[in-house]
Amino acid sequence: MNIFADTKTLAPQSSTQTAVDFERHHTIQQQDSVHFIHGPMDHTMTDETPGGRQSIYRNRSFIGMLSTQFLGAFNDNVFKQILLLICIDLAAGKREENLQGVAATIFAIPFILLSGYCGYLSDKKSKRDIVVISKVLEIVVMALGVMAFMSGSIAVMMVVLFFMGAQSALFGPSKYGILPELFESRDLPRVNGMILMTTFLSIILAFWISGEVKEALGNEVWKVSLLCIGIAVVGTLTSLLIRRTPIAHPEMSFHISALAVRHDTWKVIRKDPRLFWTLVAASIFWITGGVVFPNATNDLGREQFGWGDAATGRLAACTGIGIALGCVVAGYLSRSKFDARLARFGSTGMFVGLVILAIPGSTQETIAIGWQGAAMALIWLGFCAGLFTVPLQVLLQAATPRDHIGRVIGAMNLANWIGLALSGVYYSIWNQIFARMDVYIPYNVMYGAAALLILPLVLFYRPESVELNDIKLSHQTSDDAEKKSSL
Repeated sequence: MNIFADTKTLAPQSSTQTAVDFERHHTIQQQDSVHFIHGPMDHTMTDETPGGRQSIYRNRSFIGMLSTQFLGAFNDNVFKQILLLICIDLAAGKREENLQGVAATIFAIPFILLSGYCGYLSDKKSKRDIVVISKVLEIVVMALGVMAFMSGSIAVMMVVLFFMGAQSALFGPSKYGILPELFESRDLPRVNGMILMTTFLSIILAFWISGEVKEALGNEVWKVSLLCIGIAVVGTLTSLLIRRTPIAHPEMSFHISALAVRHDTWKVIRKDPRLFWTLVAASIFWITGGVVFPNATNDLGREQFGWGDAATGRLAACTGIGIALGCVVAGYLSRSKFDARLARFGSTGMFVGLVILAIPGSTQETIAIGWQGAAMALIWLGFCAGLFTVPLQVLLQAATPRDHIGRVIGAMNLANWIGLALSGVYYSIWNQIFARMDVYIPYNVMYGAAALLILPLVLFYRPESVELNDIKLSHQTSDDAEKKSSL
């Protein structure tokens, strides 16, 4: 049975203990570090392991962060996917007029403009407060989304997409920067794996639902944005479960360089080659991901297979299924270390998957492996992406000194979103090239263009595995040496 088949026939369309004592505060000292817990401890959420550690699965902050990220990612991707499908409608089969690449670039621009400053804010202010504020702003953006869809204007929708990017840019550095402050180093692989897994589960659900509702509601897609407002409200409430952590750098003054990447942040990144090459690898990964997910897959379903929005949404969700599985596996296999083998296997697997997807079929409407093979290849592609990205995220968090974590993650976001902006340009350029060729180029060949991007990682990215506690100890040794030299 073809689960991608449309239910009705459609024409092919195109995340010091303070002076004020709250109830049940605890100071937990392990090894040479101190973890501070703010806020009342909910005893119903406490569950200690045999070694005396609290299980992350019973941790109030973990549940709050997991829920908040899940709901926010769902909202973002429902709006974006519906907008991208509308772009295909407007193109009416003319590849050179497909605005999906433009939409990807517009969404990325706020990240490029604001990631550095938002990273500065996440170290200057309370990361938990920034998370909560960003969720309140999400309610506002979702309300604007209702008006944008009601207007029917693609320009107005693009403006709201820009505001959505700005809200997400504020959320990003604090979301990832707070994790090393909430959890021990040895828990970071599992925490990141679970958060990335649930993020992509939300994307699966968002892509599936957005295709279904666009097909069912037609010109009344604004109705789904009413649901998104309610979800944003729930996400705001779950963000309140996250406990406060000490402000990393409260006395830090603003410098104009914070609008990009501060000099001291660049110094930290250049000092540790692992950080620098992790940022480079992550940026290349997101350029590739921006081309494939979901732009190329939307084109494959709508334009090449001739499916409707609902079936195309199911096809796009396959990549999310794979990513969710890959994130869980990577989190489990990483345990308490950065496992370079996972990253290398992931990049090679992605390259192989993209090449297979790019092989044309015997007719213009098919590919060599058929639609069933395409679904499996997209799951494989996503699985390898999860294996690749979880170790990089963990290494970045563990290798960054705690008082620079927000700004370094802001720099990572900047690099990633420059990559995503370039992915929109890259996608549009190849569409223009394919449209001007004398022979017909099937839409799935775009996967081959994406494979060219990931090839440098396959050939040249050779990180080494390292225990996270070793990184932590090296930071302590470095800090002690700097203190002695300053005396």
